[in-house]
Amino acid sequence: MYTGHAMYEDTIAAISTPLGQGGIGIIRLSGKDAPAIAGKLFDRSLSDRQLVHGHVVDPFSGEIVDEVLACYMAAPHTYTREDIVEIDCHGGPLPLQRTLELMLRCGARMASPGEFTLRAFLNGRMDLAQAESVLDVVQAKTAAALRVAMQGVGGELSRSVKAVRTELMSVLAYLTARIDFPEDEIEEQAIVPQLERVRHTIAQLASSAAAGVVYRQGMRTAIVGRRNVGKSSLLNRLLRQSRAIVSPVAGTTRDTLEEVVNLRGVPFVLVDTAGIVESKDLVESLGVERSRRAIDQADFVLLVVDGGTPLTDTDDEIVAMLRDKAVLVVANKCDLPRGAGLDHLPWEKVWASALTGEGLEELEERMVAAVLGGKVATSDELLVSNPRHKACLERAKSHVEQALAGMEAGMADDFITIDLTAAASALGEVTGETVSDELLETIFSSFCIGK
Repeated sequence: MYTGHAMYEDTIAAISTPLGQGGIGIIRLSGKDAPAIAGKLFDRSLSDRQLVHGHVVDPFSGEIVDEVLACYMAAPHTYTREDIVEIDCHGGPLPLQRTLELMLRCGARMASPGEFTLRAFLNGRMDLAQAESVLDVVQAKTAAALRVAMQGVGGELSRSVKAVRTELMSVLAYLTARIDFPEDEIEEQAIVPQLERVRHTIAQLASSAAAGVVYRQGMRTAIVGRRNVGKSSLLNRLLRQSRAIVSPVAGTTRDTLEEVVNLRGVPFVLVDTAGIVESKDLVESLGVERSRRAIDQADFVLLVVDGGTPLTDTDDEIVAMLRDKAVLVVANKCDLPRGAGLDHLPWEKVWASALTGEGLEELEERMVAAVLGGKVATSDELLVSNPRHKACLERAKSHVEQALAGMEAGMADDFITIDLTAAASALGEVTGETVSDELLETIFSSFCIGK
């Protein structure tokens, strides 16, 4: 558990809405001095859970800074389980910054990234898996990704992990009793079936991460091929808008271009790349090098070929680059007479036309099937979407399997408990029951300031 509580006894402040011009902008205060600090610069008295109209007034000059709405929420029934004051300013950068500066001058400290949510975790408002899911909600790119994130915020994953950890701890307690009190008659307990159930449940949760992580992070997809096969036209078709410049001149695309598209609830981060070709042109060569880097960084590749002509030596060179990648071949220009020579490609193929849109629906279905194994998450299906949680579950599963193997080999209880303790610790890392200070700082540093 996090031990650095001293710095979290003060009162923090931050702007909790994106900077820029808008209707309103919200500044949040949290901590025991939040009402007193707000009282120094708000010209009306505040009552618990009442929205009050008034003005932010500079207590040092008497100048009116902004006309606002303010709300005081008393602990413990708040997001952080501390006293909170939120002030709704006009949504311009200046009134927000001026109001925040006054809060800091009146005794608040600038919040660190994710510090409001960190306090919610430290004060027992949520466990670590729920806290991490808050960030997933903010960053969700599709409705399906939002649904998965809300499962985490609602505690569905936490409940499953805590239940299996409880069963694991009961086995540990039984074995520890046998070790500590060998002379006592301890009733025999069938722990192998228990551990098999634990292993099966952990394995199910870990296996769901293959789809869950895709919903959370998106599938980074490089659109690659030689020049003038229609890569940029295909990008525009998938996006339903003219995002990439398209022309009949070969080599129009000189750099990579990224856009996110929602296909059946799965976010695909599409990376349009320059046509791969040997060139003495410096700019074009740089574009080709970025294309190669995009291939290396991609989780999935759409290999676009000209379906109306035989494959060229350049096509074969690109194919050689993709041997270790998940690839779907898009035979473009199917509106023209079909060429030959695609049969030797080792991946599935979809015939499509970026010009007319023919085959686009099938292409999208095949893309989703390729990354999710043909399965799209249903609304009631629990998915593990955080790579950290996946790693913890896989580690726990491995330790349980080692314990079962040890029991089968007749190893002493002392050795079995070592693996079971490690498994329980790995599960505790998911919910934060066995988490280190360093890990907490790493997790919450990825949050935005004000959340």
